[in-house]
Amino acid sequence: MLKSLYSGVSGLQSHQIAMDVESNNIANVNTVGFKYSRANFSDLLAQTSSIATAPQGAAGGKNAVQIGLGSTVKSMTRIFSQGSIQNSDKNTDMAIQGDGFFIISPDGGNTYKYTRAGDFKFDAGGNFVDNNGFIAQGWTRDTNTGLVDTTAPISNLLIPPGLTTPAEPTSVLTLKANLNSGPLIESFSPAYAVPSYPTGIAVPALAATDINGRPITSGNMGVMFNEIGEALSLQEGQGMWASFRPAIVGPSGTAVSAGAVALNMTFTLDDGSTVAVTSPAGTAADTAVQNANKFMAAINTHTSVTGVTATVTTLGELVLTNTNASKTASHNISYVDNLGTTGLATPGGTVTAYKYQYNATSSIKTAGSTKTFTTMADLREALEIQARADGGPLNSIAITVNDQGKFKVTNTGTTADDYNMSISMSAISTPAITENVGFSTGMLALNSTIPSGSAGIAFSQSFNAATHSSSIDVFDSLGSKHTIRMEFRKTALDAATGSTWSLKLSVPSPGAIDSVSPFNEKTGVIRFNNDGSLSTVNPANISFTGNNGSSPDQQIDLRFGTANAFDGMTSFDSVSSTSGISQDGFTGGDIVGIRIDQSGALIGSFSNGRSFALAQIAMAKFTNNEGLASEGGNILIQTANSGDPIIGTAATAGRGFIQSSALEASNVDLSRALTQLIIIQRGYQANGKTITTSDQLLQTLIGLKN
Repeated sequence: MLKSLYSGVSGLQSHQIAMDVESNNIANVNTVGFKYSRANFSDLLAQTSSIATAPQGAAGGKNAVQIGLGSTVKSMTRIFSQGSIQNSDKNTDMAIQGDGFFIISPDGGNTYKYTRAGDFKFDAGGNFVDNNGFIAQGWTRDTNTGLVDTTAPISNLLIPPGLTTPAEPTSVLTLKANLNSGPLIESFSPAYAVPSYPTGIAVPALAATDINGRPITSGNMGVMFNEIGEALSLQEGQGMWASFRPAIVGPSGTAVSAGAVALNMTFTLDDGSTVAVTSPAGTAADTAVQNANKFMAAINTHTSVTGVTATVTTLGELVLTNTNASKTASHNISYVDNLGTTGLATPGGTVTAYKYQYNATSSIKTAGSTKTFTTMADLREALEIQARADGGPLNSIAITVNDQGKFKVTNTGTTADDYNMSISMSAISTPAITENVGFSTGMLALNSTIPSGSAGIAFSQSFNAATHSSSIDVFDSLGSKHTIRMEFRKTALDAATGSTWSLKLSVPSPGAIDSVSPFNEKTGVIRFNNDGSLSTVNPANISFTGNNGSSPDQQIDLRFGTANAFDGMTSFDSVSSTSGISQDGFTGGDIVGIRIDQSGALIGSFSNGRSFALAQIAMAKFTNNEGLASEGGNILIQTANSGDPIIGTAATAGRGFIQSSALEASNVDLSRALTQLIIIQRGYQANGKTITTSDQLLQTLIGLKN
């Protein structure tokens, strides 16, 4: 009988413990981060009256006879299931979604404790603490590197009140843009202005330079555009015929002879071919005027080929003029009077016009009858040299390129070396060289007459370069802003390798980015492959000095993309545009707010518009969460059976992520807990019945003596 009494007592004791556990669970139904526990029942050692026997011969085996001695609570299991996430209005509240624990310390990091309760706040000293005043552990930002090193040992999280961030000078400028490579563009600018050489200099000794002595280039004419953004696309040999005064082949002042005179004259054309002209023989009674008219008629029948027109004066003088106006007629001729009996001057020849042809290889030639050019500066120089050579060495003819990208011709001199200009431009058009309509249309606008000493001016149409520009503010060591402007201009094209653009970087004065004048500008070049990918950029960085008390020689890397890739600057047949531009500098600012991201980084927002991580919350993960011991106050501590903490950042290596402005609720399920109370109550009552029944049996046993 005593065994049953003791079994009943042990059952009461076990259910009492289970009742205590479940009551604690219900009491913490609203405790943030609480994990409920479960009492695990186990039977006590049984009394064996008879051991089990194996089968013997014909007799079967017998099981052991054992009498149980009751139950006990063998262990307690804490259930770490996820509690529901409840949003809050406090930005320093945190909930862990998944495995892991916040690490807190009551003694400056000497000992660590752990919790799932994410109700944190900043105390008066800027410490990030929980409701117990324990300081959260993690990593803080290194003020020297500006980074949070999560490989370093953890320490107290401290954000000083009234934190300010010093100015950060710009060290990297990143640009992603496309420069239009197509034949029709929307973004273009006039060719650079090119001045004339001083008057009185017939053939300059040096290339054109600007006021600072730097060589001038107005861009490769082969990659320039007309007034509406259409590409000229000049090819090798294309260009213009040009003359600045009518070419008189036969001199006036001498009459043609009278009588039976026949004219035999041979014109040698630019291509080396000849045209023989013969007039019919006259009679002895023919006058000089009659003979001259016969010569005129014979010459004019070949005008469409030679470009030469003959006229006769009232005195019978024969004048041969080439206006150079025809595209098909030869412009560069000489003549020979085979008979020498016409009364003309000594037989000979004259150059009536000059060819100006595009040469993409920059083999510039300004002398002779055929001249070559690559840039607008080359063409301007060649035209001006010839225009001045057609007069005397001290004439005042000037040809410039103005700031609208137009050729401008003036003739203001009144000396004996000046002459009345009759500008005649026409396109080169031969079986081997087709006319470039865009170029010839622009140059034909120069055709005009400008008397010497007049205020007359001739202009071509404007010639333009494909351009694009971008700008961004960068910061010096004092946090002062300076605008860097980047200007791109297409300068060359190679069918095999790709296109070339010039690059000009500039900053407002007194800033400086170059060591030569002008100090606030720096030029370079950017090249693209023929698939539109970036080839090279030069310069790759600039040295900036604000000249305002900030640190000098501030190095700024120009990151325009990776060579042979499409991750930065490109040159496709699409509109020139900037798709991304950034820099890493900023001015100083005061902290205005803190938020927490999913990785547990404390992101500070500053009055200068910058946001960056000030600290990183550490999280611990254990091999056996159930081995942790409770210390009250939502605190858990490490035990021998929990394993060592594996410390790292949230959302890595199996650790859950952090949700800010939220708390994890208790994982106690009231419906389960209340049901469990009923089960415990019934178990307790049943064990009580065991004791009362055993008591009645004992009463019966005692009554046997009576």
